[in-house]
Amino acid sequence: MDGSGDGADTIKRGRKFDQVVDGARQVFMTDGYEGASVDTIAKAAGVSKATLYSYFSDKRLLFMEVAQRECAVQANRAIDRIEEDGSPREVLCEAAGHMVRFFLSHFGRQVYRICVAESDRFPEIGQKFYESGPMVVRTMLMEYLSEAVDRGELAIDDIELAADQFPELCKASLHIPLVLGIKSEFTDAEIDRVISGAVDMFLARYGVDGAT
Repeated sequence: MDGSGDGADTIKRGRKFDQVVDGARQVFMTDGYEGASVDTIAKAAGVSKATLYSYFSDKRLLFMEVAQRECAVQANRAIDRIEEDGSPREVLCEAAGHMVRFFLSHFGRQVYRICVAESDRFPEIGQKFYESGPMVVRTMLMEYLSEAVDRGELAIDDIELAADQFPELCKASLHIPLVLGIKSEFTDAEIDRVISGAVDMFLARYGVDGAT
């Protein structure tokens, strides 16, 4: 399990499957993908290396299982806020906060890096990541925007485009400096500035006077 991606793409589920995944999550969150060793993961999971290998033949597969679960958790947190009542400004600010802080997190960066690094050889990695997180949020955001339009709070002709535009607005001044290694940490003030600006711009385009 060296992370090279040469192992068989098989995952075996069994009694200690969740135990292995939970242990791996602790290690990946602390050490990242490259820094995570089989010995450390097995120790954190409380299993032998043989047991770990029996469930996951490749560190890449184990990481993606952890990443899918974590992305689903983050997506559900954003969705919980999107589903609640509130003005478009309140809901969009809360949802943006979850999205931005996840992709800026150490773990979020690890997920992005491995998806990009392995996308040519293993395009299913990016697909699974997208389906477990961004696509879920996109679907719920589209539903919320449609309902807000029906309530007369927003005026949007192309819901799909608007749902894609909002997360991209939330990356301004953050994503490119992060992935290029220009900057690795951002203050709460910097993050809040981007979120506020994204919501302001979104509502300037799609908002209805007196309803946002």
